[in-house]
Formats: sequence, C-alpha cells, structure tokens
Amino acid sequence: MRGTVLSVGFIPLVDAAPLIVAQEMGFAAEEGIALDLRRAPSWSSVRDMLSFGQVEAAHMLSPVPVATALGLGGAGAKLTAVSVLSMNGNVIGVSNDLAARLREEGHDFAFNDAQAAGKALIAAVKGRLRIGVPFPFSMHAELLYYWLSALGLPAPQSVDIRTVPPPLMADAMATGEIDAFCVGEPWGSKAVDNGVGELLLPTSAIWSAAPEKVLAVRSDWAEQEAALMGRLIRAVWRAGRWLGSPDSRTLASELLGRPEYLDLPSEMLERALSGQIVISPTGETRRVEGFLEFFNGAATFPWRSQAEWIGTQLAARTGLERAQARTLARAVFRSDLYRQALAQTSADLPRASSKVEGALRAPTPVASGAGHLILTRNQFFDGRVFDPSGE
Repeated sequence: MRGTVLSVGFIPLVDAAPLIVAQEMGFAAEEGIALDLRRAPSWSSVRDMLSFGQVEAAHMLSPVPVATALGLGGAGAKLTAVSVLSMNGNVIGVSNDLAARLREEGHDFAFNDAQAAGKALIAAVKGRLRIGVPFPFSMHAELLYYWLSALGLPAPQSVDIRTVPPPLMADAMATGEIDAFCVGEPWGSKAVDNGVGELLLPTSAIWSAAPEKVLAVRSDWAEQEAALMGRLIRAVWRAGRWLGSPDSRTLASELLGRPEYLDLPSEMLERALSGQIVISPTGETRRVEGFLEFFNGAATFPWRSQAEWIGTQLAARTGLERAQARTLARAVFRSDLYRQALAQTSADLPRASSKVEGALRAPTPVASGAGHLILTRNQFFDGRVFDPSGE
C-alpha cells in the first residue's frame, strides 16, 4: 500500500535532501504517505505552484512566506512555514577577474572571515557590483544586504542585485552578466568546477545559524489537513535526523545525484554535506564546520524570532512599518504546529518558541522537553544581536 500521495515542489539543491530522503529512505512510507517530488526551474515557479494549489507543500526559501504575509512580491495565497528544512548551505562566489584582483591586493581566501572578505571585496570592485541571487526575497539577498551595509557599502543603493535561478548561476558568471553570486550548493561548486569563478565565503560566516529553507504549505491547507500535515512534518523530521549523521553522507549524495533530482556527480554534492568545500579551479579546499545543518541543535525548529528577523530586514529595505512587519512575520513560522506534530516522537523540543538571535558564542544547553538540547553557535559576523522583545 503506497499511502496518501502528497505533491511537493522543490528546486535542485542539496538542501532539498530532507524531502528526497523522506521519500527514498522510507520515512514518508512509515507515516502512510508518499511524496510526489516535482522539480521546478526557479523559486518563482515553486512559489506559484504552491500558491495556486498545484502542489500541497514545497521546499521554500525561508523569507518567501514572510514576504507573502507582508504583501511583497505579488504572491497569492497566504503561506505557512511548518518546519525549517535546513540551516546555512550557501556560498558567495566571485568571477575569475574579481578573484584575481582580490588575490593581487593580498586577500587570502581564508573562507572564514566575513569582515576581511567583505572589505577586500568592496576595495576590489570597480564600478557597481553586480551580484546574482536566486530570488529577491531570499536569505541570500537578506544576508548580502546585511553584510555589505554593515561594512559601509549601502545595499541596494550601491549594489545591483540580479535574480538568477540557481542552476543558471555558473552560466550567468561565464557570460559576464554578474561579477559575484550568492547561491546554495551545489551551484557554487558547479561554477568552480566549470572554471568560471572562485568561492569567497560561506554565508554561515555572516550568520552562523541562518534558517535557509522551510517546509511551506498554504495556510488554509494547514488548517484543513492538520493530520496529513503532521505526517509530513514527522517524515521530514526523521529524514533530517538521518541526514544529521556523518554516516549518511555517501548514500545521501548518491540519492541526490539521481537524474530526477539534482542530476550531478555525487562527489560534488558530498562537499556540502561534509563541509569540505573546493573554493577554486586549482582545487584549494576549505573545511567549514556547520556549513549545512539538517538536524543538530534544533536546526528544524521554526523559531518565531527567525521570522521576526526576516520581517525586520524586509521592512527596512522596502519601507514597511517595522513593528507591524515583525508581528505579521512571527505568525508565519508555526512552532505550535511543529510541536503538535512531534509531540509523540523522541524529538527534544525547546521550551521557548523565540530567542535572541546572534547571542550564542558557542554551543549552549537550553531548556527543553528531555533536558538534553544544545543549540549551535548563533552569531552575526559584526557582533550584533536581534532581540525581538527589545526592538
């Protein structure tokens, strides 16, 4: 018996792994469901597929449901984030010409210092910096704006942010349409392997605990199909737990590499899963702890404070009223639905649903159901914190 079939939209990225693994490793079947995974060419396609009812759920950029709640982007139906699928996982890359200028001026491509990399990039740019991002409302864009503005290059005033679907990012750099990009893996690695650019920084160096993708559903569907949604949340949570083990990497990369999913060599995909990132066509490699996280440190918990940070950033650059934006945003990340779905599992859930973002310098124990939860380091590169209660 196959079970109830749920259609789910996704973009070919490594961080779609929880959905692919839930289906391929039987976690969905354990919940009596099957996932009909539908690959889309762009984030606008995924958003529209979900908004107009062509799929029941979607692998989604974390700011998209928040932007929809704020009335941005011309989106349709109200969307809800019922789980975070992944933290981090993006890279900032530069063209060969820009990389050469950076090296000539002494930048070491250490791949771990957002302050040094940002200052070097600003100094090396001639004219207006053209940066490709997968979607206007994305963590890619928000972290770029945050990073460059904090270093004195006001964005978007001094930066030309261009929308490029992730699979086309390397091509856009090869044809000279962009000088730099911020994209999820494996598409940064694809640019390196194609010899068209080098990787400057992981976005985890800007914010070490950024919610990258969420499991999104239409808000009306969440209310009407609560039991079915609970099954989906649990299946994806179990897939994330499996992915959280280092022992899963080889098999996971092989599953992701199949033609119907990412259709790329498993070796390239395993870089993101292991944090061993090849940053240049000459084969230079950097090790990044926490490059992409699917489970550990309550990575999948939809913290309302994360949504409020996103709402505040979106409001700041679009001219919306910030307090109202925070209120609307916090209602999008449904930690209550997540708790209900996982109540009868072994999940060790945090007692709180909101926290001060950027306040943890090291892994830190927090109050939780079983008393064993340790949150990962949570810091912004410039030392700032975001306290929803103090804004």
